[in-house]
Amino acid sequence: MYTETQATHPAGRQSDRSRTRPRRRNLGHRILGSGLVEALAAPHGVDRYLELVRPGWSLHDVRAELTAVHHPAPDSVTLTLRPNHVWRGFAAGQFVRLTIEIDGVQRSRCYSPASSVHRADGLIELTARAHPEGLVSRFLHHRAVPGMVVGLEQAAGDFVLPPERPERIALVSGGSGITPVMSMLRTLLDEEYRGEVAFLHYARTADRVPYARELARVSAEAPGVTVAFAYTRGEHRGELEGYFCAEHLRAVAPDAAATHTYVCGPPGLIDAVRAAGDPALVHSESFVPPALTLDTGDAVGAVSFARSGVDAPNTGATLLEQAEMAGLKPAHGCRMGICHTCTCRKLAGGVRNIRTGELSSTEDEDIQICVSVPTGSVALDL
Repeated sequence: MYTETQATHPAGRQSDRSRTRPRRRNLGHRILGSGLVEALAAPHGVDRYLELVRPGWSLHDVRAELTAVHHPAPDSVTLTLRPNHVWRGFAAGQFVRLTIEIDGVQRSRCYSPASSVHRADGLIELTARAHPEGLVSRFLHHRAVPGMVVGLEQAAGDFVLPPERPERIALVSGGSGITPVMSMLRTLLDEEYRGEVAFLHYARTADRVPYARELARVSAEAPGVTVAFAYTRGEHRGELEGYFCAEHLRAVAPDAAATHTYVCGPPGLIDAVRAAGDPALVHSESFVPPALTLDTGDAVGAVSFARSGVDAPNTGATLLEQAEMAGLKPAHGCRMGICHTCTCRKLAGGVRNIRTGELSSTEDEDIQICVSVPTGSVALDL
């Protein structure tokens, strides 16, 4: 993970300003975070008073201020954010959970930074596509403005480039899956990567690609980088025709068999990439909820939410959906088994993971309730 270093003068000596300001800031953090000050600020805690002075300030929570908002495509919004001092940075390809307040309710969704980890100003960039039914994405698309403060969690996820970069890399994306691989490409360019990079992106139409101009410029100017687009609708079909196939990969990465491929997009795209290459060299991430096919034979028994004292018939839906239908409000983020925010203790019963198909009847185990459906009666510590 990249860590920003302090700027130095040409002679290698830090200026007086760069030496003293961090010390003063750290001293202030230590004083404000001391047990005495926390006790004096009870019952709300220091953060409650800090946010009254400046919303982005916090001793413990990651918050970020929007410094710029623009719309690179008709249905997309790009946010540039300045995180506070609690932020620890990210690795190219990881995601963050962003939290905003909509009509008095805290809403969270996961997004991948598209910026390079080496960005000199420390800002991060997130691009979201406004889905027709997406409460958070539509809010960001229509109402996000500079100066707005949002909550963040530390970056997570293992969809990342290895510390020792391979000699050949293919970056494949579909739709909004372009953001993590865009971060990978920008990071490699900042590192003056000397290997070969093939970048393939699939979209419905050309106007839905938020980074099309930048990618075209990179393809023309950066040695060793090949960029190709494929559009599945409309008159213009891009450099490649139709949906992903092995021929597409070979067209931009002739030595595809020895190429490490990083793919993010719909499950169908990921499956096609895996089938076309060496599975050991394919690394994937999906930000599309897995398709859920309900088996009415599974919808038996009841779901017991032990801590809340609520019991309900098992409908066969995910445990997160069943908890919400029962009037509960469990913590959740991505709703697709990525961020682990919804992890809950299963006390008894069997569940099926809808992403992997794996069955488990172990008692007292942690499960992700957004991708778990009961196979009978289940008890949760919720």
